[in-house]
Amino acid sequence: MSDFPVSGLVSPEILQAALGRPDLVIIDIRATAEGGQAAFEAGHIPGAVHSDYAAAGWRAKIGNAPGMLPPLDHLAALAGSLGIRPESRVVIVPAGHAATDFAAAARVYWTLKLIGHGQQTILDGGFRSWQADPARPVATGPSRPAVATPYPVVVKQELRSTADATFVAARGKLATLVDARAASYFDGREKAAEATRAGHIPGAVSRDYAAAFDPAAGKLKPHGDLGALYGAVPSGPAISYCNTGHTAALNWFVLSEVLGRDEVSLYDGSMTDWTQDPERPVATAAG
Repeated sequence: MSDFPVSGLVSPEILQAALGRPDLVIIDIRATAEGGQAAFEAGHIPGAVHSDYAAAGWRAKIGNAPGMLPPLDHLAALAGSLGIRPESRVVIVPAGHAATDFAAAARVYWTLKLIGHGQQTILDGGFRSWQADPARPVATGPSRPAVATPYPVVVKQELRSTADATFVAARGKLATLVDARAASYFDGREKAAEATRAGHIPGAVSRDYAAAFDPAAGKLKPHGDLGALYGAVPSGPAISYCNTGHTAALNWFVLSEVLGRDEVSLYDGSMTDWTQDPERPVATAAG
């Protein structure tokens, strides 16, 4: 697998050539809204296992914030149950239809990287791109994960920003905060149900995650377009956030894994966590 990438994106052609390798773990993360288990059983990449992004526990509700990082023992069990071992080459397969399902793949990717796994990629274009060539094989029926043991977690804390760390970074201008939400959320015209206040973290820059995705192609926009889109984000450390750490994962992935920027972290709690404490400031378009 010398030509198989250890991070970022992998093409359907390279993945097809790697099918059957003993260290390959393919995780199909199509969620309930995308058909979930039923869609997986109707057709999936041979050898893949299914892990419903919404139901399998990739995120956890802690307090009133629904998108937090789950306990590490849960993540160890979850990764292990999918057959992931430290030497595994993991490929994450989203549906390939919209920015939101790519963001799900990016959040799974970030989670695996945070617990210390070093080799994970996202299938460029998702299952949709795999199906685009009728010559590519498709399997049916339920998945049968290999017998597994809990993953030996070694946390890379620098990939995650907590509420306290985000507060310090924002107040001291130690990092650029990148808000992945639509302008209506950033400006304070609407908010997530679990957030107690509308608006954004003061000093943040707005980069709507959907602008990075080409829905017609079912994949991220070309590298040059992404460089232009995020080029105005100042150099130096950056913290990506949204409402629940979901859409922000796409911005994190582009900045860190596609554009190769250093010191990019994800604030998994995001605005639903940030606004639980009335002492944390919130800004709107009106100031």
